[in-house]
Amino acid sequence: MTRALVEECERVGHALVEVAESGEPGKVNRSLVEAIASHGLFDRLFSDNTVTATDLCAMRQGLARVSTESETAFAVQGLGAIPIHLTGQAALKGRVIPEVRRGGTVAAFALTEPGAGSDAGALVTTAERDGDGFRLSGEKAYISNAPEADVYTLFARTTPDAGSRGITAFVVTSDMDGLSGEHIPMLSPHPLGRLHLDGVFVPGENVLGQVDNGFRVAMQTLDLFRPSVGAFALGMAEAALRIATSHATTRTAFGAPISDFQGVSHQLADVRLAIESAELLVYSAAAAHDDSDTETLTGKAAMAKLHATETAQLAVDTAIQVLGARGLEADSTLAHLYLEVRAPRIYEGTSEIQRNIIAREMFNGRI
Repeated sequence: MTRALVEECERVGHALVEVAESGEPGKVNRSLVEAIASHGLFDRLFSDNTVTATDLCAMRQGLARVSTESETAFAVQGLGAIPIHLTGQAALKGRVIPEVRRGGTVAAFALTEPGAGSDAGALVTTAERDGDGFRLSGEKAYISNAPEADVYTLFARTTPDAGSRGITAFVVTSDMDGLSGEHIPMLSPHPLGRLHLDGVFVPGENVLGQVDNGFRVAMQTLDLFRPSVGAFALGMAEAALRIATSHATTRTAFGAPISDFQGVSHQLADVRLAIESAELLVYSAAAAHDDSDTETLTGKAAMAKLHATETAQLAVDTAIQVLGARGLEADSTLAHLYLEVRAPRIYEGTSEIQRNIIAREMFNGRI
């Protein structure tokens, strides 16, 4: 079933290429979001039973083999709206999720701040009580789909000096007074931006989960999505290896295809080995999530994300080396992958943070 879903989403990715490439780099491609919805991917993501981590991995892997723009638009929409789907009150879900499913509402996940990235418990955006709601003030940075998103799952501090225990998750909409933002030009072509909150009033019904329990909402979402970051990287690695192996078998030098030279073939063999092991790690972590194996999930997810993202970087770099100058032509797939592949080693926990997690889980006997 997993392999079939990967291949199904790869076919969808091919169908989305034209609309994906028509978008403006650094801006939300609403036509692409609607096209993804038309293929039923958001219906699967926001089903009544909620998508499994295994299926989410398969979907992201398949899309990433063909269209990283489509994969990212799909994933960011999910990351922004899954917390609402999982923890929002019925009335709130009824207003937001159907529009997200049909691609008419663009969602975003707003956790990171200028001084709070890997250390999410250090965030300083405040939420102060105001009648039956809250006033939010502060700044969010490097938020995918900002400032163009229509709805944000946004995290703010409701209890000072309480670390991760004093954070609450809110649904903030783009039409709320006091919310503004701007794009942040980035190397990666997908949209990222800043949000400024100047006393934004958010009604109490827009709280996700419980007050002061927002960190749990964030972790519930990230536990589901973290293995699939590895799946995204896996799809990119597979795309790069396909290009490199095809080139190596057709490009000749000194009277023979360059695949005959060990300097080339051994590099690609190492990439194939790394991809195979990354795939096993990714789907092992996804299975741990789906089996509610809380004992090993954290460590497995960290290993999957670390190894898969590092493998993708290796695969793209190796493929470019094999193709030489052709791999760096500005409009080539490899040049595009070269821009895309770097960011996953940073977001949702840097490679260094993943190594910290792996070491901690190992010394505590959980992996």
